[in-house]
Amino acid sequence: MGEILPWHEIYRNTLTLHHISVAEKILRPLIVYVCLVVGLRFAGRRELTQMNPLDLVVLLTLSNTVQNAIIGEDNSVIGGLIGASTLLLVNYALVRLAYEHPTFDRLVNGDPVPLVEGGHVLRQNLRRLLMTEGELQAVSRGQGARHLHEVETAMFETSGTINVVRRDPTPEEAHLARLDERLARIEEALTGRK
Repeated sequence: MGEILPWHEIYRNTLTLHHISVAEKILRPLIVYVCLVVGLRFAGRRELTQMNPLDLVVLLTLSNTVQNAIIGEDNSVIGGLIGASTLLLVNYALVRLAYEHPTFDRLVNGDPVPLVEGGHVLRQNLRRLLMTEGELQAVSRGQGARHLHEVETAMFETSGTINVVRRDPTPEEAHLARLDERLARIEEALTGRK
């Protein structure tokens, strides 16, 4: 079993800064934060959502990769709280700035990207976002469109989400959908009797 440390040792190990000044504890997370915002902006918004396994691995390892850059050699509670507080304050300030200045918001978050307009898939925008038609199809199904031809518009939002608006079916399509529904009910009724 480990030895029990006296209170002054516990205090020194957890509540006092080691090897790093307060100014450096504030500057380190600030630099890492700005670099990550810029890096994620250029890497693309798909890291925010619609992740594939490769994106997930990058995000999981990214925090571990920059951890030492943020905390340095200091593992104290106070040092961690200073770093966390710095990140929270910088984030609040930049979110506030983006809210108050649309130009800055567009610089940081970009603009929404149309993926489907007027029922036509915009493949050049899919390529730009490194998104496959299959990924768009999966999102569309999740929002009620069984096929891409049922989608009137789809927009890749600045938050990384994709919003899909289904197009109204033609009278023939609506009639066929009602017939499909009736046939399904008839099949269900016949199967239930056997």
